[in-house]
Amino acid sequence: MKDMYDVLIIGAGVVGCSTARELSKYDLNIGVLERREDVSCGTSKANSGMIHGGYDATHGTIKAKLSKRGNELFTILDNELHFGHTRCGSLVLAFDEEDIETLKGLQENGNKNGVETEIIDIDRIHEIEPNISNDVIAALYCKTAGIAMPFQYCVALAENAIDNGVEFNFNEEVTNITKDGDVFIVKTKDNEFKARYVVNAAGVYADKISAMIAETNFKITPRKGEYMLLDKCESTKVHPVIFPTPKAHSKGIALTQSQDGNILVGPNAEYIDDKEDVSTDAKTLDEVWAQTDSYLIDKLDKSKVITQFAGLRAVTDSQDFIIEESSTKGFINAAAIQSPGFTVSYAIAEMLVGILKDAGLELKENKDFNPNRRGYVDMEKMSKDEINELIKKDPRFARVICRCETITEGQIVDVLHRGIKVTTLDGVKRRMRAGMGRCQGGFCSPRVMEIIKREYDMNYEDVTKKGEESYILTGKLNKGGNN
Repeated sequence: MKDMYDVLIIGAGVVGCSTARELSKYDLNIGVLERREDVSCGTSKANSGMIHGGYDATHGTIKAKLSKRGNELFTILDNELHFGHTRCGSLVLAFDEEDIETLKGLQENGNKNGVETEIIDIDRIHEIEPNISNDVIAALYCKTAGIAMPFQYCVALAENAIDNGVEFNFNEEVTNITKDGDVFIVKTKDNEFKARYVVNAAGVYADKISAMIAETNFKITPRKGEYMLLDKCESTKVHPVIFPTPKAHSKGIALTQSQDGNILVGPNAEYIDDKEDVSTDAKTLDEVWAQTDSYLIDKLDKSKVITQFAGLRAVTDSQDFIIEESSTKGFINAAAIQSPGFTVSYAIAEMLVGILKDAGLELKENKDFNPNRRGYVDMEKMSKDEINELIKKDPRFARVICRCETITEGQIVDVLHRGIKVTTLDGVKRRMRAGMGRCQGGFCSPRVMEIIKREYDMNYEDVTKKGEESYILTGKLNKGGNN
């Protein structure tokens, strides 16, 4: 921990990590505070991973201004950071003439945003996705839309930022912010951090963080969305991102094939008060599932759902992003980052750097900046000869730990030694999919725990499911087997 940071970023989601990485291009001392044990533990974690085309962001909004740039940046960033993305395209389905009129409106809005789309008939739709229902009469097709894994994207940004000198501080929940002259003093439960500038990228807590130091006229209302994830055996049924035509009251339920091959169903949208409520319930999930029945000829098999989860979006009354210097000079808000926040996260980072420069931050090029990151070892994409050569160098790549996803000990060890200490099962799962398959960690969890414990010389009790008090083991049994 440095005595003074030039810029301190609060929040290690996609916006916080993007900003950290973009600022590392300059000769600055950059710090990140994250209240949880890892990056991508809030809104960013429970994101569908869609790379939106940008046709639906209302023209004239900040969302619209950043959408095309954010979409284009994914190709550039993936070439440097190797997190993986696919330009699978998206289809907005029309079932009647009223829907077609809505598609025309979306297309016109997209044209204003500089995004190319086309309205296509059922024959062209079936060329793109043969499994689309014959009840569909037209669709809005956007070929630049795509998918990526949000947590792997976030981790890649953070790892590269760390390689370029950024300091990440985890388990540091901000409790108070004051300003002494030109210096911000940011307090957490156990520590005090000082910085010349602060960027607030705290997700659903951005309003609370802003109110600690500045006049704040916005309130974040969490909007919960529930999802279901299907086994990979269903992956052949959906290829592009599929939406229904949006209605006045809802955008409808999307179908997405993730970067790793699982189909994701959801999310719905429900405004709630609790910023920590990521629970799911059977009734809501049944309603989510029912909305997709009309999309496909070969229906999805609900018995193949392997898990469900929920995420929270940070929403304000304006329905637009809040990216600006606050009433307190040097304190910058990046708040209300809802959809398409994942898509435009790096464009937001570029915008924030511009705001910091206008606020007085001197930007001097970091001549040692390295834009490149080595990707994770993906043995599925390697030839047999390449795998055999890898195993000769390190036999741990021959020991399968996760049978569902065929993840080896060597791959897990690799992700543990990349700048962020990963002491949770979920942290390994998000990086290398061990525990993300059909059995959801039922078989591999003890072995993953063993590897984490060994690599970091930890106690078993300190290896948790997802940090905080998500304990798996709490102590040893007595020799006689009595508790």
